[in-house]
Amino acid sequence: MQNILSLKFAKLHGPTFIIVAAILWALDGVLRRSLFSLQPLTIVFYEHLIGSLILLPLVWRSVTSIKLTKQSILLICGIALLSGLLGTLWFTTALTKINFIPFSVVFLLQKLQPLFAATTAAIFLKEKISGRYLAWAGVALAAGYFVTFPGGVVNTATGAATTIAALYALGAAAAWGSSTTFSKMLLNTYSTQVSTALRFFTTTAFAFVAVVLFQDVSQLFVVSGSQLLRFTTIALSTGMIALYLYYKGLQFTEARVSTILELTFPVLAVAIDAFVYKSMLTPGQIIAAVILFYAMSRTAKLNRA
Repeated sequence: MQNILSLKFAKLHGPTFIIVAAILWALDGVLRRSLFSLQPLTIVFYEHLIGSLILLPLVWRSVTSIKLTKQSILLICGIALLSGLLGTLWFTTALTKINFIPFSVVFLLQKLQPLFAATTAAIFLKEKISGRYLAWAGVALAAGYFVTFPGGVVNTATGAATTIAALYALGAAAAWGSSTTFSKMLLNTYSTQVSTALRFFTTTAFAFVAVVLFQDVSQLFVVSGSQLLRFTTIALSTGMIALYLYYKGLQFTEARVSTILELTFPVLAVAIDAFVYKSMLTPGQIIAAVILFYAMSRTAKLNRA
């Protein structure tokens, strides 16, 4: 009976862990602003390296005691490549191209992540996509669009450069959305702590190989002490801790529901931009944000059925 109650409690609060993780991710843009002078691959490598170093003494015994199957190795590599390396790299690259694409466009394209997550969840996890889910997902995506673009007007005046920057953001959405499903599959086998550690360790290795192949390795040695401190702050908040909370919630939340809850991230990112950088939301954006949060709450209830 106690195990049943614990499972019901975890399933009930799984969406809450995901929302808290998304709130931390929303703060990530503020922390990263001082790192934009670095190459995107350098940023990806250091944030995962420092996170791995912090995790290593905490999970070493647990990680060394597990048995890796062929499927689990493929999942770990897929998650590290898609979510850890490519998703983070493409999103960071899109944000560095703000001369050609507004932050709002990057956040809008990140909102397309549910489409990729729901599709891969249906294929690999056999999750059913009901009419109710599609309805509320559509409402959430539509509301997210109007949160990002006041009046629904997209500025594409910068032409080809905007297209390239937008493709980076779209690639990040595809990588993160697909990784949601693969992470869910990994959590069916390993604990939250082990899954978090494996993701960080493998991504660090992939990122280093990518630096060697596609970037001047000397760029790794131009990082200042203050930037290393910023990387540590990211690892202890919006990076490692946020990922741990996300995996904790994902264990008891369907991937198709989780990816809608993650829309908290871009909505709060727009709000933080308004508060910190004085780019105020319009009344229409505020109404759309309220609708978006309501739609997310409805999808969370689908998880309790």
